Amino acid sequence: MIRDLAGLGRRPVTRAAPGPARRGALPRTAGFWLVAGVLFLLLFVSGAASPLYDVYQAQWRFSATTLTAIFSVYVLAFLVTLLVFGSVSDYLGRRGVIEVALVVGAGACGLFLAAHGAGLLFAARALSGVSAGAATSAGGAALVDLQPESSDRAPVVTSAAILLGLGAGGLATSALVQYAPAPTHLVWWLLLGVCATAAVAVLAIPETRSRRPGVLASLRPRVAVPRQARATFAAALPGMIAAPALNGFYLSLGPSLAAQVLGSPDLLWGGLVIFLVTGTGAAATVALRGLSGHAAMLAGCLTLVAGAAMTLAAIETASAAAFLAGTAVAGTGSGMAFFLGAYRILTPLASPGQRAGLISASWIVFYLAFSIPVLIAGVAVTHFGLHRTAVVYSAALAVLAAAAAGSFLSRRRSPVRPAIPASPGPPAGAARPAPRRRRRRSAGRRPGPRTPPDQ
Repeated sequence: MIRDLAGLGRRPVTRAAPGPARRGALPRTAGFWLVAGVLFLLLFVSGAASPLYDVYQAQWRFSATTLTAIFSVYVLAFLVTLLVFGSVSDYLGRRGVIEVALVVGAGACGLFLAAHGAGLLFAARALSGVSAGAATSAGGAALVDLQPESSDRAPVVTSAAILLGLGAGGLATSALVQYAPAPTHLVWWLLLGVCATAAVAVLAIPETRSRRPGVLASLRPRVAVPRQARATFAAALPGMIAAPALNGFYLSLGPSLAAQVLGSPDLLWGGLVIFLVTGTGAAATVALRGLSGHAAMLAGCLTLVAGAAMTLAAIETASAAAFLAGTAVAGTGSGMAFFLGAYRILTPLASPGQRAGLISASWIVFYLAFSIPVLIAGVAVTHFGLHRTAVVYSAALAVLAAAAAGSFLSRRRSPVRPAIPASPGPPAGAARPAPRRRRRRSAGRRPGPRTPPDQ
C-alpha cells in the first residue's frame, strides 16, 4: 500500500543505510522477496477465513450480523495495530517484528482449529488482524530498506502482496473446502505448517534497523489533516469510502451473494469473486502505476461506478456472467481510486512534518469504511434479506464513487497548491505573538521621488 504505509501513524520510513552483513544472512535481493512472501502469506491467512464464514454459520447457527461482526473485529485489530505499533520496527528491528507477526498468525490458525463456536472465531480473527497489521508495517518498511538503490519497487510489491494475498487466500481455501476433506481444519493445519516454516526462514533476513531507544514514545498515534489538504481530502472522501467498502462487502458477504446470484452450492464461486475483486485491484495498481494521481482517481471512480452498476443489474437479473464481470470491473476501479488515486494525490499536500498525520487519517478512513458499512449490511440482511441489501449496497457504492468523480471533475480547473515547508508554529497552549503593526503613511503623501524646493 504505497510508500508511507510502513510508518503509519508516525512518520514516513526512510531508507536505512546498509550495515555489515550478518553471517548466514541472505543477500538483500533474496531477503526482499522473502519479506514479500511473508507479507503475502499473512494476508493469505486473513483471506482464508472468508469462504469459511458460510460453513461456520451453517454449523453453529449464528446470524449475518454476527458474521459481519467477526469480520469487523479483524479490521479493528488490524487498524489498531497499524496505528499504535506501526513504528515499533524502527526501534526494535524489522526481523523481530516480522517474526512476532508470524507467531501470532500461527496462533490465529490454532484458534481456528480449536473453535467450536463464534467466541473463538472472534479471538482468531482478532489475532489474524494483529498479525496482518504487524506484517504490513514492519514488512512494508523492510521492503523499502531492502529494495535496490534508486528503485521504487517496494510500494508496488507491498500493495500487490496485500491484495493478492487476500484474494488468493479466499480462492485457495474455497477450493479446499469444496473438494478436500475436513473443510474447517485442513486449511488451518496447512497454514500453521507454512507459518512455522516461514518463521524459521525469516531468521535469515538481513536486519536493516538496529535497536534504539524511544519505542514507548513511538506508540502514540498522530492523526491530522493539514489545512491545505482539507479541501482535497473532502473531495476524495466519497471515493475513499466506496473503494474499501466494496472490498469489505466481498470479503464478508461475497461468498453468500455468489451462491445466491449464481444459483450454485459450489463454494469455489465464493472464493472466485473474492479473488476477482482483490486480484483485479492488485493488477491495476501494477499495470497503471504510470498514471498521475488525479487521472487514476477520476478513472478509478468512474470504473467503480460502472462495476457497481453492472453488479446491481446482475443481482436483479441473476446473471452469472454479468455478476462476475461487474465484480472484476468494480475491483479494478477500487484499486485505482484509492491506491493509485487518493493516496498519491493527498500525500504531496502535506509538508514532511505533517505527512504522517495525514497518512494516518487516510488509513483510518480506509479501515473504518472497510468494516462499518459491512456491519450495517449484516444487520440489514437479517431484516431485509441478502438480495435487497446487496442491491442497496451496490447503489450506494455507485453514488459515492460518482460523487467523488464529479467533485474531481469540478476541481480540475482550479489548481491545487502543494504544501511548502513552513517553520513550526508555537506549541499548543502557547500565546501567539502579537501581529506586527503596519506603519501608516500620513494622509496626502504619495510615495515617489522628492521634488526639489522652489527656487
